[in-house]
Amino acid sequence: MQNTPDTTDRKFLTRFAWVSIGAAVLTILLKTIAYLLTGSVGLLSDALESLVNLVGALMALAMLTVAARPADEDHEYGHSKAEYFSSGVEGTLIVIAAISIIVTAAPRLWNPQPLEQVGLGLAVSVGASVVNLLAAFFILRAGKKYKSITLEANAHHLMTDVWTSVGVIAGVGLVALTGWQRLDPIVAFIVAANIIWSGGRIVRDSVLGLMDTALPNEEREVIIKILDKYKKDDIQYHALRTRQSGARRFTSFHILVPDSWTVLQGHQLLEKIEAEIRNALPDITVFTHLEPLNDPTSWDDTKLDRPKN
Repeated sequence: MQNTPDTTDRKFLTRFAWVSIGAAVLTILLKTIAYLLTGSVGLLSDALESLVNLVGALMALAMLTVAARPADEDHEYGHSKAEYFSSGVEGTLIVIAAISIIVTAAPRLWNPQPLEQVGLGLAVSVGASVVNLLAAFFILRAGKKYKSITLEANAHHLMTDVWTSVGVIAGVGLVALTGWQRLDPIVAFIVAANIIWSGGRIVRDSVLGLMDTALPNEEREVIIKILDKYKKDDIQYHALRTRQSGARRFTSFHILVPDSWTVLQGHQLLEKIEAEIRNALPDITVFTHLEPLNDPTSWDDTKLDRPKN
């Protein structure tokens, strides 16, 4: 038996990608101005990361558009996995941005340069950080609410940019106070290390999604708890499997009932179990299979691949 809910129209999620694009364009402009005013390689590294933010936001827009498409003949389970490509690309871009920062900052470590108009430059950079912070909170809230890995990855990227900016601003401020010019590229290196860690985590989450990773333990336990309620001497279950695909969740299992039951009795039991799981875990697709308890072949297909006869 199969239950597949109507595909939710998720085209509206692209509006959040447009918010990210607008924030990226504005922060690139502000951070570039801050760099030109001060000559700080730390502020330049901050501007470079915002450029990556823009590319990531454009990728998010494209993949959210694809993911919102309804199921078709070639993609009968929908297009929700497209979101994993976006988060994977965004994570990779973050790492590339970090490498660019290191390459840009390294010469300044051996040949430090004095900074100029630090106060005005930092004020502009703070303004850019506020823009990113507001956009990140707005997009992250939407990502969690609508279970969009693309929006969550984009929001975490923006938050990484915020923390980057905080570190850079602090570093540039200390340079102005202490006069130690090498502190500027050192801060850029620290920022790059933080960015690499964040990018690696996003790429990992994307790969796990593409590999059909099982639902989190707490969600799997919800399903098991419901199935255990119906488990008796004459009613059993096995072959429980779960997987996550973008915003969609899937589970499948076999229910074994007495041989004497009618098709109607078995059907009514499955409908009851499926409804309870859907109520406990919204946006989940449930696949069930009814089997006779005392037939030996019912126990031959508990694995993903059924043994050959």
